[in-house]
Amino acid sequence: MLAEFTRTILRLEDGEVAQLTPLGLELYDAAGDPVQRTPTLLSGTEHVADKHSFRHFMLKEIHELPETVALWAAPHLPESEPGAAPHAGSLVALPLDESVYEGAERIEILARSTRRHAAQVGASLLEQLAGIPTSVFYASEFRYAPLPLSTNRLTLVVTQSGETADTPGALAMEQDRRGAVANPAYAPQLLWITNWPESSLGRLVHQILNTGAGIELGVAATKTFLGHLLALYGLALAFAKHHGGGATGHVPEQLCQLAAGLRALPEQLRVLVDDHDLRSEQLAHLFADMQDGICLGRGINYPIAPEGALKLKEISYIHAEGYSAGEMKHGPIALLDARVPVVSIAVPGTVLDKVLSNAQEAKARDAQLIRVALECADAEVFGTLLPVPVVDESLSPLLKVIPMQLLSSHIAAHRSLGVDQPRNLAKSVTLE
Repeated sequence: MLAEFTRTILRLEDGEVAQLTPLGLELYDAAGDPVQRTPTLLSGTEHVADKHSFRHFMLKEIHELPETVALWAAPHLPESEPGAAPHAGSLVALPLDESVYEGAERIEILARSTRRHAAQVGASLLEQLAGIPTSVFYASEFRYAPLPLSTNRLTLVVTQSGETADTPGALAMEQDRRGAVANPAYAPQLLWITNWPESSLGRLVHQILNTGAGIELGVAATKTFLGHLLALYGLALAFAKHHGGGATGHVPEQLCQLAAGLRALPEQLRVLVDDHDLRSEQLAHLFADMQDGICLGRGINYPIAPEGALKLKEISYIHAEGYSAGEMKHGPIALLDARVPVVSIAVPGTVLDKVLSNAQEAKARDAQLIRVALECADAEVFGTLLPVPVVDESLSPLLKVIPMQLLSSHIAAHRSLGVDQPRNLAKSVTLE
């Protein structure tokens, strides 16, 4: 990483050329004319790349999740004065212009891979809490099949590095075609959620929400995934505050409880990570020979199923797929037998009975069942338990993903695989 050698960088714009000489660096534009530009400092370089006592950086970064949440919550979720009534102004504080909220009647989210799974959770929250229609698109596909132009639409980009080629390309295209329309209602409204504001995408977008997750050396995203989730929770709260707070400025009790739940998350995560680090290490040998797996989820936890499956693919080299549990009988059930474990995310809430019914269907096909659920949630249905604390259903994705991250990490370590640097993968994909 650059941070190991310097904190000072000089960025090149498209078409520019830099020439290194014994006297220093000379910068020229595409026409060959000299360019003067002041170097900038990298942020976040105070963190040292050290595994400490952990076997892998990925494991260390999972253990950093409680601190990640605490550092994000402190500036963004201010607590009300004792005895004061919940008020919209004290619910959430994000460094965004009011125009972001006022002009958005629809939201389109561009994301890829792990960030797309976070975006799907965010879309559910934006629709349920703020009542804003929200759609999630593959950034790699949006550039070639954009939506028809419409007024008052916010384009939200969710990235980790900000350097992956297809995302800036899709965003530049959206800016160009919206900017070509004279009607100001079509003007591009752009927002970027990232862990690296200094990257190339920062030149295109000025409304930026920094996750503040810090340096992540493991190629498979863990704490940056949680950082993106937190930013999306904060954004959903902010939109709900602006769109649903009413003339009095007071907010529904549900939103206040959600904000309080986010503030309480660090301690819950600390206990959960410590517990499941040990549980997952003990379970890893049972699944070390697994070749295929299925992950099931429903409702707001559906995106955690493909995210858990992605981690098994990325880190453990296991062919795994994530499905909505309600779709299992429409094809995937044909794959089930004693050699295909099924991970089921069972959460108390609106769809628990349906999830348990889906699990019974898998059990009837001799599949080994792994539940990510409460300790007491119909234990007789499942085989292996990965217990999680009791939280509101809307907060559950923030906890449910942790056992799946740790299990993938320990399976990979048990199989002597490159946990931090899986084969064929890179932190930033610079070619489409």
